[in-house]
Amino acid sequence: MSGYGTSASRRESRTNGLAVAGLVCGIVGLLIFNVVLGPLAIVFGAVGLKQAAVKGGRGMAKSAVILGIADLVIFGILLAVAASNGGFSWYVGS
Repeated sequence: MSGYGTSASRRESRTNGLAVAGLVCGIVGLLIFNVVLGPLAIVFGAVGLKQAAVKGGRGMAKSAVILGIADLVIFGILLAVAASNGGFSWYVGS
């Protein structure tokens, strides 16, 4: 009876936490705060790729890096569109 429950309690998590964090940052960054979450997704994904040999999650880490780059590209496009249209203007009057 001494072995009851020991295998489940000593089982290590095989989830790569940084890959998951990078993936979440990359997905949320597509919608909001892409200038902040994009680089975070790239960093978390890169560190997650280094940890993938031990913990797995190589696909999630690669996706995090790709989504982080996409976040920065979207920010650059939005910045270029805003600059070509004269920037943001809060003046509403005539």
